[in-house]
Amino acid sequence: MSGTTGASGEPEVEVRRSRRRRRTVAARREGEKILVLVPAAMTAEQEAVWVPRMVARVMRAEERRRTPSTDADLEARARWLSDRYLGGLAQPASVRWVENQTSRWGSCTPGEGTIRLSGRLRSMPRWVVDYVLVHELAHLLEPGHDERFWGWVEHYPLTAKAQGYLLGWSAASEMDPPAGEPDPADDPSQAAGPPRRPDPAG
Repeated sequence: MSGTTGASGEPEVEVRRSRRRRRTVAARREGEKILVLVPAAMTAEQEAVWVPRMVARVMRAEERRRTPSTDADLEARARWLSDRYLGGLAQPASVRWVENQTSRWGSCTPGEGTIRLSGRLRSMPRWVVDYVLVHELAHLLEPGHDERFWGWVEHYPLTAKAQGYLLGWSAASEMDPPAGEPDPADDPSQAAGPPRRPDPAG
């Protein structure tokens, strides 16, 4: 037994009752709709309480995973990440998406306070984009890739996981991952010399 609801501007919701489900309520996205699974014995009053609650939970989870789509969203996310992981010390003048950046995931010009992220990141999980943002924000504090720089970056707890994701993506796409040396645009004096460690973010 199931029912479907929906209104303009709201997601389509299907409520499906199951005799095998005794007490728990669950919800998940199925294509364009949200499926809510409820016990067959649940009353209409209980359903009216639980269905909106579970739909809201799914939508909040989707929002947390969504990659910022506009430059304004990206800059707001960068400032939030700076506050959370860098003590609010990294304050960029601008953060924007660029489509002509194909050899690295992100770049930063500390003297101008500008950060640019490759449009290729738009299709990747938000926690990966967050890593690249933290990486570039850290360049506002430490232009090079020395231990002080990595000390800032590693405040972000998913650093190693995101680095692995980016390296795997590059391998699957048969692309050379960006080299570990600093971006000459960041600080020309830091452009030479061997990298201290692999640097998938570029």
